[in-house]
This record gives sequence, structure tokens and C-alpha cells, in this order.
Amino acid sequence: MTQHTALENITVLDLTRVLAGPLCGAMLGDMGANVIKIEIPNHGDDSRNYDPHINGESLYYANLNRNKIGITLNLKSEKGKEIFKELVKKADVLIENYRPGVMERLGLGYDELNKINDRLIYASLTGFGSYGPLSDRPGYDIISQAMGGLMSITGQPGSPPTRAGNAMGDVLGGLNMTIGVLAALNARTITGKGQRVDISLVDCVVASLEQAIQRYFVSGKVPERRGNSYEAIAPYDSYMAKDGYLVIGCGNQRLFEVLCRDILRDPSLIADERFSTVPLRVKNNKIFKEIIEEWAKDYTVEEAVEIVLEAGIPAAPIYDIKDIVENEHIANVREMFIDVDHPVIGKVKLNGNPVKLMDMMPSIRKPSPTLGQHNRDVYIGKLGLSEEEYNSLLKDGII
Repeated sequence: MTQHTALENITVLDLTRVLAGPLCGAMLGDMGANVIKIEIPNHGDDSRNYDPHINGESLYYANLNRNKIGITLNLKSEKGKEIFKELVKKADVLIENYRPGVMERLGLGYDELNKINDRLIYASLTGFGSYGPLSDRPGYDIISQAMGGLMSITGQPGSPPTRAGNAMGDVLGGLNMTIGVLAALNARTITGKGQRVDISLVDCVVASLEQAIQRYFVSGKVPERRGNSYEAIAPYDSYMAKDGYLVIGCGNQRLFEVLCRDILRDPSLIADERFSTVPLRVKNNKIFKEIIEEWAKDYTVEEAVEIVLEAGIPAAPIYDIKDIVENEHIANVREMFIDVDHPVIGKVKLNGNPVKLMDMMPSIRKPSPTLGQHNRDVYIGKLGLSEEEYNSLLKDGII
């Protein structure tokens, strides 16, 4: 019986570079799409130069460009544009993250490509979107976190605005681009036509701020940095134990009462006028945090977490990367790190896909391509160029 994948009938042309766009291509590839990564001849994606490297190959690039076949093509040349249009005729999706207007100046914008293939889903990802007064500004992850508001609410009280420890703006952009592409593919089954998908990194970060926005609309007060506490719920924070930190999340009144009665052994706290309602607990979070830490100081993190969990209250240790990659549930059972054999790097661990389609599980079937690795397969095998035509393209620097 043939094992199908969710997107095995979809061909994606991936013109993206660095993180956000390549993440989208990798996600689609994990779900079975035929993703063709198109790079600049003799140069490639900028992230090929990003550390860490093994045997001269970037693991940064390898992780974000798994499950893709790789070709090179000079889109500034007329011949390169002709070849690209032939690829577009056979494609379902095009993803790109050039600044707005670049593809139009190349003569390869949506309107032009729509004439060639009106079923094409054309997805672009930029810092500020393809329209609006700020659309021409360049965008990087740190720009999106700054103007999207994430930095303003991240960090300890009184500390400077802080970037999230990963490229969260880029990650949110890549995930939302993936969602947009999948929605547009379903829309095509309804209308028979493709459409543009326009993703802004700043929009993605703004949308992620959830209740902070609503609190401002209601109160007119700009949310401040609160460290690890939450402006909507308390106790919901990090707490110091004997040998480190844990987190506890009391998301409702029942859990709060269990915490007071069964963990802290002080039922009087339930009716205490400082803590009797959620807003009062948020207001007096610092005081209640001291009460919890007075209890936790007698236990290791592992002991404290176990005690709180046994009472039915959500709790967890704060893991570092070493903890994560050694955790049986995350690393192995949930398959969040996958061993892949790369032709240059050798055996390498890549990030697994968090989307689990139980009947068509996403998987990493092939490693990232070396630069231009599949030129012959695509140009001769798929486009039907002759050996002579292929060698001419190489000679002229078109591929």
C-alpha cells in the first residue's frame, strides 16, 4: 500500500532566503510538497554563510532547507526569466521574501505570472507587507519585534526592552506564510484560481500580542514589562527553588484554591482580601510570589514540580537546550529532533515538525541541497532541455 503525504500533489517554487521564508518552504516540504529551492548561481542563500558549519556546510541553512531540491538560476538574465516562467507553468505555489517591488522590476510579479498560470498561489513575505505607507522599509526579525510591540513587553520590570531569545518575528512570519499558502490552496479548489498571499513580519508579531492589545483598548494604559508573570492571571510565574527555577500556572480559581490548601497548607490565603479575585492576585503578584518561594526553598526544582503536578496544578522546570534535547518525550517520542544524512555534513540532527498529521505524518525525507545540486534533474529531467542547452546555461552563468 502506497504511503501518501498531505501535499504530495503540490509543487512549490521557493525563492526565499535566510529564515522566515525558508521555514515556510521546509514546513510545506515536511508535509510532502515538491519544493524547488531557487538560488543565485555561485552565491546561494545568504544563510549558507551562517554558523555553525560542519565541513564547510551551514547547519543554519541545512535545518531550514530540508526536504527541498536545489537549483541555481539567474533571474536578472532574460534567459533565466524565460526558464523561470517555464517552471511557473508547472508550479502550484511560489514563495518569495524580496523587498516589495523587486519581483515586479524583474518582470516576474504576480500580475505577470498570473497570465502564465492563473492557478498559481503567489506568497510574499516582507517586513511591512506589500502595501501601506511603510511597505518600502526593509524588515528583519529585530525590526518586527521592535515595531510589532514584542520587545516593549519582554524583559524584567524596569529593564530595557528585550528581544525574544530566538528570531520569533521570523518564525511567526514563516508559520503564518504557511497557513496563508494552505488556505489559498483550499480556496483554489473552490474557485479554480490562485491568488496572492501577503505576509508582514510586523503584522505577525502584532497579532501574537493577544490580550496586551485588548487591555490597552479597555484601559488606555500601555502594558509594561512584567518579567515572567502574566497580566491576565496569577499566580502564573517563575519561582526560585533550592537549586533553580520552576514555573507554576494557576489558570483558574479552583487551581488557586488547591495551591493554597494542598501545597502551601494555608487555606486562609483563599479568602485573603489581597488574593481573593484574579485582578487582586495580579495586582499583588509580587507578594504571593514571595509566599510560594518561601515554600519552594526547601525543595529542589524536580521535587517541587512533582509535588505541584501531583496536586493537579500545571508546573514545569525551566529547561535549557541540553535539557530539551535529552528529554525522552520531546526529543524522541514526539520526534522533535531527527537524524538526517547530509552528503557533505554527514549525520546531522535537524528540528522535527510540530504538526502531527496522524495519518500522513510530516517527515524529513531528504537533506538540504548543496548549491545547484539538482540542476541537471530539473532542467533536463523536468523541463526537457538537451545536454547542449544545459551546458550552454552553465557556460553563460544562467544557472
